[in-house]
Amino acid sequence: MTQRAKVRLGDLLVQNKLIDDKQLQSALAEQRQSGRKLGATLIAMGMVTEEQLLQLLSKHLNVPAIDINDYRVNQNAVRLLPEIQARRYRALVIDDKGERLLVAMTDPADINAVDELTAKLPKPIELAVVSESQLFAAYENFYRKTEEIATFATELADEYTDDVEFQLGTGLDDDQDNLVAKLLQSIFEDAVIAKASDIHIEPEENQLRIRQRVDGVLQENIIPQSNIAAALVLRLKLMSGLDISEKRLPQDGRTQVKVKNRDIDVRVSTMPIQYGESVVLRLLDQSQGILSLEQTGMPDAIVKRFRQLLSRPHGMILVTGPTGSGKTTTLYGSLNELNKPESKIITVEDPVEYRLPRINQVQVNPKINLSFASVLRTTLRQDPDILMVGEMRDQETVEIGLRGALTGHLVLSTLHTNDAISSAIRLIDMGAPGYLVASSLKGIVAQRLVRKLCERCTTDAPPSSEHKVWLSQIDEEFTYRDFKYAGGCQSCNYTGYKGRLGVFELLEMNEAMMTALKEGDTAEFSQQAKANPTYKPLALAALDYALAGITSLDEVMKLVELVSDTQQKPASVHTHSHEQANTQVKLSLEDAR
Repeated sequence: MTQRAKVRLGDLLVQNKLIDDKQLQSALAEQRQSGRKLGATLIAMGMVTEEQLLQLLSKHLNVPAIDINDYRVNQNAVRLLPEIQARRYRALVIDDKGERLLVAMTDPADINAVDELTAKLPKPIELAVVSESQLFAAYENFYRKTEEIATFATELADEYTDDVEFQLGTGLDDDQDNLVAKLLQSIFEDAVIAKASDIHIEPEENQLRIRQRVDGVLQENIIPQSNIAAALVLRLKLMSGLDISEKRLPQDGRTQVKVKNRDIDVRVSTMPIQYGESVVLRLLDQSQGILSLEQTGMPDAIVKRFRQLLSRPHGMILVTGPTGSGKTTTLYGSLNELNKPESKIITVEDPVEYRLPRINQVQVNPKINLSFASVLRTTLRQDPDILMVGEMRDQETVEIGLRGALTGHLVLSTLHTNDAISSAIRLIDMGAPGYLVASSLKGIVAQRLVRKLCERCTTDAPPSSEHKVWLSQIDEEFTYRDFKYAGGCQSCNYTGYKGRLGVFELLEMNEAMMTALKEGDTAEFSQQAKANPTYKPLALAALDYALAGITSLDEVMKLVELVSDTQQKPASVHTHSHEQANTQVKLSLEDAR
């Protein structure tokens, strides 16, 4: 690499008339206060854009400007520079070109940093310039904890020559316990970096499988040292207050860990399997707080109608969907809006996920007969205005909740059903009288999560033959148009998807539906619900996102179980533009529960 004369970024910007001397002095004063690089300071102050700075450095230093998201980064090359040094020098080794290493930097004019990198790397370097925002995002993508996890696992396994049955006070000394703690911390950190919702620790005969659920899909990492599984389980049981001597029965517990200065609430579930105990850790980032209804991704039209239901003084509102579809997020968003000094709110939950001020939250405990039904009876004697029941699990809970809604309380709860229409029918199937359901139930929200297409790597293609069959039943026109499909790039870890968003349907009860329920005519109820002009099935709500290019037809097809759900064809399905759909998706449900 040829030696360059030192150049000051501020002077360079003034010479090229991107800023004047007065702006430079102002930025330098701000830099002394903040301690940030001058370039980052100028961008934060709005004096230059990231793109202007990038192009200026590229032209002046005669180095290429790199878009890391579009570059096939060599991960073996990345590992040549430890993360701590990469962050110190604002650099990333992105390729090995044989005789030279390609190094992307935010400021290639920093001679001292270039000299340090030249001394530390095993080959001569070739420079490129990259934006700071892309570089920091790349650090999160590339400097995962997989190598660190493998290192700690090897060190721990080396302490033992045979499989060891870890017991309290035996098998683990202080040094070994520290290794287990470091290994678990690395596993948690890697999961947070990947934005995983769950961690699965699964021992097998000759290996330990650790999987993370990212955007609803499991990604796995194999650790060949199977004998460390018992040590991990022991430590997790101690952390979550579980019985370490009990290995024959499933157990549930809870703990909290601190990762990157964020408090992560961890729900722990253990289950005995053939080669030990499987552990699933569900992660909940308490630092993110509770999302508003808009932030859940609920469309504006549904938010407006849902708020009208919440404003009613009494009645039951259900939020339905399978595990992990975001029901709890929607319920807590609702409680956050209802939480006012004039309202007495009591919740019955299993478990209590968020701690809310002013709300009396009760944790169900079946071991001492503190069930949903028994707690619900007591709460009705506590003079509440609003009740939230974590789940309608049995006939007794359903009937108490419905009678509470009938006698002047607003009751919110969840149900594990496929859609809004089947939820009302399910209550009757659980033994609740039809007249009671008809009189108490006011509205049902059903929801799912679908993966969002990565904005950087989507491709256009016509529907497949399978997709055409389904689309033709909605509108023949859709079979002749192109849809967006997942491509795969560095930004999305070559999955084609990045983040998730909620898909919602809202069913509000009307006279015709109530009459059908009173008479126990479930077929008539379904027909009247589908005829309701404000009701749009989940499948069509998801199709709107596919038409807007936000998700793929593959994701829509996963959501659809019965083609008959799509027989009603809403007029609005033709009129959604990409921009309209994006304005409705305020925030993806990435850590939804």
